[in-house]
Amino acid sequence: MKPTIIFASMFFLIATVSMADERILFSFDKPASAQPWQTVNDGVMGGRSDGRFKINDDKNMEFFGTLSLENNGGFASVRARGGNLTLQKDDVIVVRVKGDGREYKFNVYDQPNLNGFSYRQSFKTKKNEWIEVELPVRNFVATWRGRVFPNQKLDLNNVAGMGFLLGDKKAGPFKLEVEWIKVKKNEE
Repeated sequence: MKPTIIFASMFFLIATVSMADERILFSFDKPASAQPWQTVNDGVMGGRSDGRFKINDDKNMEFFGTLSLENNGGFASVRARGGNLTLQKDDVIVVRVKGDGREYKFNVYDQPNLNGFSYRQSFKTKKNEWIEVELPVRNFVATWRGRVFPNQKLDLNNVAGMGFLLGDKKAGPFKLEVEWIKVKKNEE
């Protein structure tokens, strides 16, 4: 076999294995992309924050609105049910986002109704700059109404949804653009 053919074959094999180690959980390039998503804001507890989402012309999800601290408010979120969400303990969730410089939280839920504990990690955005945020599954921490429950463990076999939350105690407008959410194997 010629060296060029061997090299090309090895490259194809490595690329195929590499692609198999990644799986798209959510992308926003199809008309039905918005279907599993919904907003949940502090209005459920009397707050006045206004968080919304849309699929924009660039086929990205925009999570946007105004965070309010009035009436004991202070959070806005968008979350989705379903999808191919099975996770393994050594997985890393990767999100490609363009933000406004604020700190957001990424939540994972293991209850079908997305109630109960949310398993959370925070990430900081760079204003008007696309970044890829890596969130190792092993680092998610159980929270409920802002309190941490370190002994509660995420049931990886029952992951039913995931989403984004803003609750940085800074009133004002916000915008987070999401190109995709995927999962990959931890390379460590």
